[in-house]
Amino acid sequence: MAKAKTPRTMKPKAEKKVLQMPDNGNGLNGSVYSGLEYEIRVRAYELYEQRGCAPGQEEQDWFAAEREVLGRSTDQTHTA
Repeated sequence: MAKAKTPRTMKPKAEKKVLQMPDNGNGLNGSVYSGLEYEIRVRAYELYEQRGCAPGQEEQDWFAAEREVLGRSTDQTHTA
C-alpha cells in the first residue's frame, strides 16, 4: 500500500525592507537631529523615491543629498 504524502512546509517569505520617510526631527531613542542632518535625511529620501525606491544606493543618495544641502547652506551664508 502507498504511503500518504505529508504536506510540504512553506518557507517563510523574506521580509521586504522598505525605507521610510524620516520623521519630523525626532530620531531614534528620542535624540533630535540637527537642522542640517534632518534636511539631508529628507533630501536623501527624495532621491531614493526618484530612483523608484530601489535599494542598494543609500550611501550615494546620502552623499548627493549632503552635497546639495550643504551647498545651499553655504550659498545662503554668502548672500546674506
